[in-house]
Amino acid sequence: MVASRSRRSWQGLETDNLVGRRRVRTLVTETAAGAESEGVQSARGARGTRLDRVRLGLVVWGVLVSQVFLYPGLEETVAAVGGGDGILAPTWFLVAEFAAFVAFAVAWGVLSDSLGRRVPFVVVGAVGGAASYVAVALAPSLGLGFGVVLALRVVGGAFTIGAFSLAITMLMDLSGGNGRNMGAAGTAIGLGAALGAIVGGQLAARDPLLPLYGGAAVLVAAGALAATVPDRGGGGGLPVGTVLTRVRSRPALLVPYAFGYVDRLTAGFFALAGVAYVREAFDVDAATAGLTLALFFLPFAALQYPVGSLSDRIGRYVPVVGGSILYGVAIVAVGLAPTYALAAALLVAVGVCGAFVAPATMALVTDVVPASENASAMGGFNVFGSLGMLSGFLVGGLVTAEYGFLAAFLVAGGLEITIAVVASTAIARIAKPSTRSGASPDGG
Repeated sequence: MVASRSRRSWQGLETDNLVGRRRVRTLVTETAAGAESEGVQSARGARGTRLDRVRLGLVVWGVLVSQVFLYPGLEETVAAVGGGDGILAPTWFLVAEFAAFVAFAVAWGVLSDSLGRRVPFVVVGAVGGAASYVAVALAPSLGLGFGVVLALRVVGGAFTIGAFSLAITMLMDLSGGNGRNMGAAGTAIGLGAALGAIVGGQLAARDPLLPLYGGAAVLVAAGALAATVPDRGGGGGLPVGTVLTRVRSRPALLVPYAFGYVDRLTAGFFALAGVAYVREAFDVDAATAGLTLALFFLPFAALQYPVGSLSDRIGRYVPVVGGSILYGVAIVAVGLAPTYALAAALLVAVGVCGAFVAPATMALVTDVVPASENASAMGGFNVFGSLGMLSGFLVGGLVTAEYGFLAAFLVAGGLEITIAVVASTAIARIAKPSTRSGASPDGG
């Protein structure tokens, strides 16, 4: 009987062990399956992020293409819509649009943050900008004067800045590193400007109004593409008053804003005075001027993404401060170049130096604010950037008209060097390795 009980006990233990082993195997299998499922979902998420980054980059690219189409043949286009000859009419033509950029950049960002949506505003901005381009092109046939054309440019700028600023904000909303995402934005900006310069020059050589119609078509396509991107805007956003108060209360933002201002000043300078200088000093047509401008924008675009990723690893200080000093020196050198070949080579150097500054500067914005305030912070950055473009147009137009091209190049390059030297200490303070991918102490 004892032996029988012992056998039943051992049989019971063996049964329990068998059940236990089966449960363990089941648990291990389920855990492995769950881990595999999470891995698949993570991989799909990463692929989705990369795809969204590409699509948003194309939207930013499209907005820049539409703008830069106008630059190589700007004098002919402005004359065709009633602006007359000389450098001042093109100056006001560009200033009208960028004045609206200044006035409406933050408004779009605040609206987007407060409602927690991005995509609808990008689409509306792109389509509205396209409509304004068509209206400007039709102005001569409708008997509208240059004053009405300038008003239409203001309306178009109010729409276009919404598409541009919020498309960059949607890139900021993505995971993967601020430097990488802003590098994608910078690459899109540079490639858009490069292609826009080349194609815009060819279009202007055929018909001075074609760059306007081409820009409208590209903006419509950009709006359609933006509509396919998932909206990652923060759910519910922040109250408008809170956003405005927080933007004002973050003094660290003034550092990237200041660099954004001067960097865009030089871009505005080259868009107006740089093109005019190349055409006048070396006697080239609009098509050649567009190709020449692309010598700056192509290296500027090609290096943005790798430099943005590099700044995630080494910090923002060296790309921003060192790049700005070299950038300013190269700008002055272009104005001193005695031959077209040397000026063209120096424009390549300007593009390389500019590529070190732009993505790291934009990434600084995301470093010093929480994600819920990205749109408002980038809206503020674009206000300063648009003010810089305005200043660049004015420096390029007014200083050139009064003192000549060399003085204008000295002012533009000197300002870039000055901001780098003056703000170097502040950059060192907020660009510590521990703050590269999140909010800094100053930024909360």
